[in-house]
Amino acid sequence: MFGLGTPELIIIALAIVLFFGAKKIPELMKGLGSGLKEFKKAATVEDKEETKKEV
Repeated sequence: MFGLGTPELIIIALAIVLFFGAKKIPELMKGLGSGLKEFKKAATVEDKEETKKEV
């Protein structure tokens, strides 16, 4: 995954915990999940519209 190994991922995770604090991480992940969901939804709608134009 992007040339990162387990030790690098652990260091990044620890840095995130230190930077944001353990209490903020669930809120951040919820926001990230919502953003990804909206992105996928928009991409799907765009693909459907593009398919209709081709037909």
